[in-house]
Amino acid sequence: MSVLPFRRRDLLALSLMVFGLSARALPEIGAADGWGVDYGEATDPAVARRFGLLVLEPDFARPLAPLRGPGSRLLGYISLGEVHAGRPFITELEKAGALRQANPNWPKARLVDLRDPAWTGLVIERLIPAILRKGYDGIFMDTLDNAEALERQDAERNKGMVAGAARLVQAIRARFPDMAIMMNRGYALLPQVAGRIDIVLAEAMASRWNFAEGRYEMTSAEDWQWQANHLFAARRINPRLGLATLDYWDMRDTATVASLYARERAAGFQPYVSTLALDRLIAEPPS
Repeated sequence: MSVLPFRRRDLLALSLMVFGLSARALPEIGAADGWGVDYGEATDPAVARRFGLLVLEPDFARPLAPLRGPGSRLLGYISLGEVHAGRPFITELEKAGALRQANPNWPKARLVDLRDPAWTGLVIERLIPAILRKGYDGIFMDTLDNAEALERQDAERNKGMVAGAARLVQAIRARFPDMAIMMNRGYALLPQVAGRIDIVLAEAMASRWNFAEGRYEMTSAEDWQWQANHLFAARRINPRLGLATLDYWDMRDTATVASLYARERAAGFQPYVSTLALDRLIAEPPS
């Protein structure tokens, strides 16, 4: 979940092929399906093993060994900018004063004050260790772009929110120096954390879901370039940083899906294309 309209998080919802990742991160994968994301409960092992890196919902109790291909990595999803109202620690954060208003796009999610030490402590001491104990190789950090949105909404009350989000990421890396870390967007803090993460993801890079009209659509050339500029700027800070993209489309339209893969690869990114639900792994259509 996020304050951005096309996002959807906590609903119970990489392999990067030749991006030269840091020594702590991911292996080089030659498979056509480089990375994928599945927030569903019943991930197909036969499909999963085709991917070099998978982002999964770690709250589902399931064995991970059947999902692993040779040398693959599995990352557990974690929302850092907001918390679903059903999480067991929501009352604890409420008492600590670390929660803000509900996400207007996802009312069951509460925004988090990313500057609050109570949230940092919970993430580092309990939430991430719980994911790693389940056998995951690292984390996929989501909703960090909420920090920038909050500062824009109320610059006085939320002053330093982006800096707080950056400190959280830095603290995570310091606590888990060898863990693979993938970050979704979070462009405002990317200049401060590019050297501490392994992969940055541009979600809805070339295509997205239009909630108002209930359809998939292409992003504008300006939107695409805006994200690309952030990715390349981060790569200049950290030449080993992996650059991945996630696009949404109707998978029955195989021609457009194939064109999305081709466009992102031509720009130097590692793409994945799926439906808005992200509830199953979808292999790239044959060329």
